[in-house]
Amino acid sequence: MSYLVDGYHGETVASAPASERVAFIRRTYAHLAGAVLAFVGIETVLLSSGLGLELFRSIFAGGGSMAWLGLMVLFIVGGIGAQMMARSRQSVGVQYAGLTLYVLLEVVIFLPILIVATQAPQYAGKDLPLQAGIVTLAAFAGLTIAVFTSGKDFSFLGPILWVGAFLGLAMVIAALIGGFSLGLGFAAMMVALACGFIIYDTSNIIHHYGTDQHVSAALQLFASVALLFWYVLRIFMSVSSDD
Repeated sequence: MSYLVDGYHGETVASAPASERVAFIRRTYAHLAGAVLAFVGIETVLLSSGLGLELFRSIFAGGGSMAWLGLMVLFIVGGIGAQMMARSRQSVGVQYAGLTLYVLLEVVIFLPILIVATQAPQYAGKDLPLQAGIVTLAAFAGLTIAVFTSGKDFSFLGPILWVGAFLGLAMVIAALIGGFSLGLGFAAMMVALACGFIIYDTSNIIHHYGTDQHVSAALQLFASVALLFWYVLRIFMSVSSDD
């Protein structure tokens, strides 16, 4: 899920020789795997060491919904900057810095929900992040295989997905300001939206990215996977709290 309007330059993957296409895809998914592992590793260290809880307290001490709004603004603005860096054609180092920055932003935005999911008494011993992670990876694998085997270009989904994304963001902001919960139905709709973005991003990787844009491609996929994981976890938490 990218905050930027998609624009690609140079030779696209679709028009490149088969060997270059395969190499690009391997690089993209290797970088995606690296981003996911880095995210999981950093979150694990923060949660197990207690540093995450201290960071959480410092961010939300007396802030409430305003702290959440500030965190969201930081994430969106920082995410746009990270994606611009990852798309840079000036320096490979800048591209990697953008991917690294985006992973760190996801670590920060996920920290509160992971602390609740792992440390709140009602979720004790349920391993909800692990369960949500398994479901997320299974859904991602299934959608990826479906797009690759179909060979279709799903870039037409872009405008539809972006309308849904902006509506979802507006509802989240309204909920924070109004102090109400969006509920299980909203989480389910956002899961569907995230799945749509995975289809869209995977299709763009095949048909529209340049063969030298594997870092940017990995970032887009990571963003969509993270969105899916967030709302799958919210669903697991909602269902578990009702038990």
